[in-house]
Amino acid sequence: MKPLAINSYTATATELDPRWVRVVNRDATADGEFYYSVATTGVYCRPSCPSRRANPKNVRFHATVADAEAAGFRACQRCKPDAATATEQHAAIIAKVCRMIEQASDNPSLAELAHAAGLSTHYFHRLFKAITGVTPKAYAMAHRGAKVRDQLQRSATVTEAMYNAGFNANSRFYAQTNQQLGMTPSNYRAGGADATIRFAVGQCSLGAILVAMSDKGVCAITLGDDPSELIDDLQQRFANAQLIGGDENFETVIAQVVGFVEAPQRGLDLPLDIRGTAFQQRVWQALQAIPAGVTATYSDIANALGVPKAVRAVAGACAANALAVAIPCHRVVRNDGSLSGYRWGIARKRALLDRESSS
Repeated sequence: MKPLAINSYTATATELDPRWVRVVNRDATADGEFYYSVATTGVYCRPSCPSRRANPKNVRFHATVADAEAAGFRACQRCKPDAATATEQHAAIIAKVCRMIEQASDNPSLAELAHAAGLSTHYFHRLFKAITGVTPKAYAMAHRGAKVRDQLQRSATVTEAMYNAGFNANSRFYAQTNQQLGMTPSNYRAGGADATIRFAVGQCSLGAILVAMSDKGVCAITLGDDPSELIDDLQQRFANAQLIGGDENFETVIAQVVGFVEAPQRGLDLPLDIRGTAFQQRVWQALQAIPAGVTATYSDIANALGVPKAVRAVAGACAANALAVAIPCHRVVRNDGSLSGYRWGIARKRALLDRESSS
């Protein structure tokens, strides 16, 4: 009996290159990261090119368009790798509109912005939010807020700051700035000197816990090993505010927060004074929607916000969270389910998740 023939196959260098998988999958997120050329056709393409898949033995990879053309290849007529991608074109359009918002004395209407972008109102609104992570209105308010903060520090008077920031009416100025600053413009200009923050430090199963509260609600919940470090952090966060140790009545607030840490299923029925950028607040709202005992990835949050490429920005917003447990950034994990960095320590993050999953 003749022995059975065994067919062997040796993968080409192209097939062993991780970029080949992205070409096979026509991964549009790889567009711009690299290009590939096909020796038999003499063209180079984007990874997402819809053309028939080339034989890997004829494929070479190039870092840039210039590299591919220097090697003697011409641009594919289907995917046009030498032209800007739709994503790049959209980003340029939205960047132009953002500059328009920033330079306008009054916030342009949605219709005006869409007209400047050459898009329908509905599509423009959706595209703007997908690229920036916020709506045009929220972007305009965030920019105006930044302008207000800058002018309050630079201008001789609050009135001068109001006009320099683009406000023409006192009512609009105070209505918007009180909410954005968390205090009156005069107090902000004085460095928050007249703002009063009550605080107290207690103990819970996770170590020391500091709770601080403004007249609007709980503005800080921090965890650590050393109570003095928690107080130092609060002093840096509210450098010119009047910090007052909590009285007996404030102890009930501490007790509520500690009770929530120990038994998350109870919920936390306290007003929160949440301070952050428009995008950070959107992320924090998404975190608050994650039920106890459930985790989500940074990608999940970015997708839920309609900005799938903003994973790093989501992670940054989680890191900026100053309200431990109340805004449950500990429920966000890596894509593989492992625990990523946590402002108050990985051990505390693991303990919180273990406690929630068993409750």
